[in-house]
Amino acid sequence: MPITNPQWNRWGHLADRYRTPGPRRMLALDGGGIRGLMTLKVLVRLEHLLAEHRGGGDDFRLCHFFDYIGGTSTGAIIAAGLARGKSAQELLEFYRSFGESVFEKRSIFARWKSLYDDEALQDKLKDVFGKKTTLEPEHLQSLLLVVTRNTTTDSAWPISSNPDAKYNDPARPDCNSKIRLWKLVRASTAAPIYFPPEVIQWDKNDDSKSFVFVDGGTTPYNNPAFLMYRMATEPRYRLGWEPGERNMLLVSLGTGSAPKIGTDAEDPEVNLASNVATTLSALMNQAAFDQDSNCRTVGRCTYGHPLDREISDLVPRDENDDPIPLDVDMGRRFLYARYDAVLTRGGLDALGLPNIDPDKVSKLDSTEHMADLEKIGDKLAQLVSLDHFGTLIDD
Repeated sequence: MPITNPQWNRWGHLADRYRTPGPRRMLALDGGGIRGLMTLKVLVRLEHLLAEHRGGGDDFRLCHFFDYIGGTSTGAIIAAGLARGKSAQELLEFYRSFGESVFEKRSIFARWKSLYDDEALQDKLKDVFGKKTTLEPEHLQSLLLVVTRNTTTDSAWPISSNPDAKYNDPARPDCNSKIRLWKLVRASTAAPIYFPPEVIQWDKNDDSKSFVFVDGGTTPYNNPAFLMYRMATEPRYRLGWEPGERNMLLVSLGTGSAPKIGTDAEDPEVNLASNVATTLSALMNQAAFDQDSNCRTVGRCTYGHPLDREISDLVPRDENDDPIPLDVDMGRRFLYARYDAVLTRGGLDALGLPNIDPDKVSKLDSTEHMADLEKIGDKLAQLVSLDHFGTLIDD
């Protein structure tokens, strides 16, 4: 049984929603720079399908369905917007203007620090979230998780809005929930080379609590899905939600996996040198793969592209290789659906996009190919089905 003792007075207007027993639904959003456009196209369709199914009309928001929304880097921007109650379409429009202004390259003399100036990013984040908005319940419509990396302590910092979390105690001078939301999101998006780090003073009266943050994608949680499951169910995180196929749904959205051909046995040193620049990307891809595969083995995968040729998609199947119906409870910890595109020649061809160059859309700052990213997102969105959510589609 969960070892929790909720202090509902801290939850504000969210108390009635979260004190009511019932299934819990989570949404996890990967990092990936401007490739977040693909995520948003999927979210627009998902919001439409859910609104139609639940009779919510134009006022329906994804935060009405998902109880916990988390993201890393560009996924943190989207997650924060959704948790604030914005529609997926609003955030898509924001990204269309956001990309070109934020990824404006700095002069060659300033690039030794970073490729892009962060003033435009800061201004955009303040505009969309508000200058004084925090993680306190009064500012949110659902629980929110933002993943960043504290380089001062050399550790991943997943920061949750859970009012009962240890470091969200309002009596603490370094209370997480009182940090400005735009600063947390800016910290999660501070990709090395692309943007300068973000410095946040956690306790205004204690200089030792000033920390330097960089992109959450440099942690193992660029895909934060399995992390969210742990933080929702492990009692020490003080949510203690009950797992099970009838109790928990986790939907995970990627920004496109982009594996690169690496070292060739014919000339390993030359090829290895040419791949140094892609090492961070490779590490992020492998960490995301690990999070994904953990979710598919601990949880019950209802949909996902094949992970590799040996284990395929890990959707449970019968002796005829047909998916086992979701009304058959297999005892897994949660239902799990993963939507992501494979940004290779073969992956794009499979989506019916033979004219899109995978190399051009794989970059984190590929603003000149935003239209192509949206086309990929549209194709990916067509793969979303509410059937993947089992009985958890309804209350």
